[in-house]
Amino acid sequence: MNTPYRETRQGVLRPLSEIEASVVPGMKRRGCTYIGAEYDPNNLQYRLKFMNDGNVIWIDVDGRSGKIVAQAGL
Repeated sequence: MNTPYRETRQGVLRPLSEIEASVVPGMKRRGCTYIGAEYDPNNLQYRLKFMNDGNVIWIDVDGRSGKIVAQAGL
């Protein structure tokens, strides 16, 4: 079974820190607090989670390209 660590080392995924660096600052400017991330190995995506005024916001990011593919809770 591949893990995010292994897939990053193999060059399949971008490092989570790189993805966070591209998404988190913009969300913080909107007043959101970063909670953390989950990895979906089936879709090779990260789900970054934020809180804003008691609402949870999810930002799904393609782990290969680093592009946002979905948002919920905004």
